[in-house]
Amino acid sequence: MPEIVTVEDLVEVYSDGTKAVNGISFSVNDGEFFGFLGPNGAGKSTTIKVLTTLLKKTSGKVVIAGNDVDKRAEAIRKVIGVQSQDTVIDQDLTGEENMMLQGHLHGMGGEALKARVKELLSLVGLSDVAGRRAGHYSGGMKKRLDLASALVHSPKLLFLDEPTTGLDPQSRAAIWEYLSKLNKEQGITIFLTTQYMEEADKLCQRLFIIDKGQVVASGTPESLKREVGADSITMTLEDGAAASETKDRAKQALGGIPGVGNIIDSDGGLTVYAKNAGLIIPDIVRTFDSNKIRLTSVSFASPTLDDVFLQHTGRRIRPEELEAKSQTFQRFGAARRPARQ
Repeated sequence: MPEIVTVEDLVEVYSDGTKAVNGISFSVNDGEFFGFLGPNGAGKSTTIKVLTTLLKKTSGKVVIAGNDVDKRAEAIRKVIGVQSQDTVIDQDLTGEENMMLQGHLHGMGGEALKARVKELLSLVGLSDVAGRRAGHYSGGMKKRLDLASALVHSPKLLFLDEPTTGLDPQSRAAIWEYLSKLNKEQGITIFLTTQYMEEADKLCQRLFIIDKGQVVASGTPESLKREVGADSITMTLEDGAAASETKDRAKQALGGIPGVGNIIDSDGGLTVYAKNAGLIIPDIVRTFDSNKIRLTSVSFASPTLDDVFLQHTGRRIRPEELEAKSQTFQRFGAARRPARQ
């Protein structure tokens, strides 16, 4: 399959000396749904800005649809669509007027433009509000209008920089549906950056996990999760992450439990990997009780992309998503203890 994006040893150093992108290389196949997954500050947006000709690279080679980014930036802009993190629609124009304006900026006009605008507004579910001022749209509707605007000139390659950040779950699911349809039914190549594990898992055929400007893992979502090879068990200790002595004793106790694999410091506690985690948790609880180590909570889940990131970097992409872990067990003994004054 031909490559539509080729990146070799890309480096981007800011004026203050910060190396935002540190020698990454990758390629994107024509028609692929490709993703960059990583936390804020990982270098995802910087990479997108270089690839879309908005930022001059420090070094390396970037070729988009056969065009070198240093020599044929104008040709690249004609074949790509870009949706940035921030919505860039005109609040005073209607949805339809925003779309028409984008078409005119791309040199389009006449009945062909009107038909394209109508088609896209229908695609993103905004036909009924096309005549309403965009300033009155909800956040999700603005995101969908922004996405449609990026598609008005029928780009071969669509860059999406965290397109669902800040959206409610319903709006996020709607965007996912539109993007999947664009890729599968219209064959548009999509390059997505995201910090949402579920988004990358659901949409991307192949992804690179990036941190501190470097690629730490790559592959299909399923192959990356298979590499973990075990369920994750996450524990928070009563004294929290600050009690290093308690955490050291906990690690020592865990090391003596059959079936427990890697033990990793995580936000507020410890994460261990083990097969059949549900059967091992009672052993952990009994061992901690006998060693007078008090747990606040313990939970387990099948491998996720966050576990892949944790194993490669020692920390999680989005700590707050720990709340979504399944099968949470609260320690009743700890819950009954009186609150500290």
